[in-house]
Amino acid sequence: MNWDAISFDWNHIRAFLATVENGSLSAAARALKQTQPTLSRQISLLEEALDLTLFERGTRKMRLTDSGAELLSHVRGMADAATQISRVAAGQSQAIEGTVRITSSDAMAAYALPPCLISLRKKYPGISVELIPSNEISDLTRRDADIAIRHARPEQPDLVAKRISDIEISLFASADYLESLSSISELTDFASANFIGYGHPERLVPQINAMGIPVSKANFGITTSNGSTMYELVREGAGIAFLPTIVAEGRLGLQRIIHDAPVFKMETWLVTHREIQTSRRIRLTFDHLAKEVAQGRWANLIARS
Repeated sequence: MNWDAISFDWNHIRAFLATVENGSLSAAARALKQTQPTLSRQISLLEEALDLTLFERGTRKMRLTDSGAELLSHVRGMADAATQISRVAAGQSQAIEGTVRITSSDAMAAYALPPCLISLRKKYPGISVELIPSNEISDLTRRDADIAIRHARPEQPDLVAKRISDIEISLFASADYLESLSSISELTDFASANFIGYGHPERLVPQINAMGIPVSKANFGITTSNGSTMYELVREGAGIAFLPTIVAEGRLGLQRIIHDAPVFKMETWLVTHREIQTSRRIRLTFDHLAKEVAQGRWANLIARS
């Protein structure tokens, strides 16, 4: 690399970009926690080093010249590279301390993760966990979370995913609700039953129809986007819902609608960012969660006696 060809101070490039993005010297100075005269001087020095006029003077708003506009795309590329460097540096941290942000569905956060996180904290007391119950897919590439538990394999190439134990699901209801139904001997007999929808019930109708139960959207009198709420609705006898077998039978005492009701496997993936995985605290947390689930096969979803 020809270092002599770089005649400017890289900090001055930062001042230039902040001024463009914030629209004025005063706003840029606040963003960078500097004084306005200092920022103005840095931009003047950059213009002198490059022998270019980057801004039109004499207006309240800092307006780019043609030369400044041409330079801007290259400067933004430098900023992106700097962000990438910071992310890689965070990933290379070897300290077994600090915060790890984990996101999962609300039901998994409530039922499955507490024992895993307690054992993690006992083993690595320097790691603090921020648990983010959410049924939305968090963007790991933007650091919304460090680790996510998802039920579909991510497609982004910069994410690392490890498939952990599948979760068995089937249709469950409370004993009281099933007793309130008459003449139930096969799946077609549930055609007029109440079902509880998760999210958009339209997505469930074809799946339930394929099982041999002729339902429509009208069967879904109650819907929710919260897994824990759905569990309680089923317990209270509001209707039938797809639930994890180990939760429905082991923790909630619910019943499969009939003995030979179809059972499905729900994939479960532990996901992190490829670069962030090199962070020791995140890697240890990732490995701990995977091991806990593999050993117990979600047994911690069963209520303790």
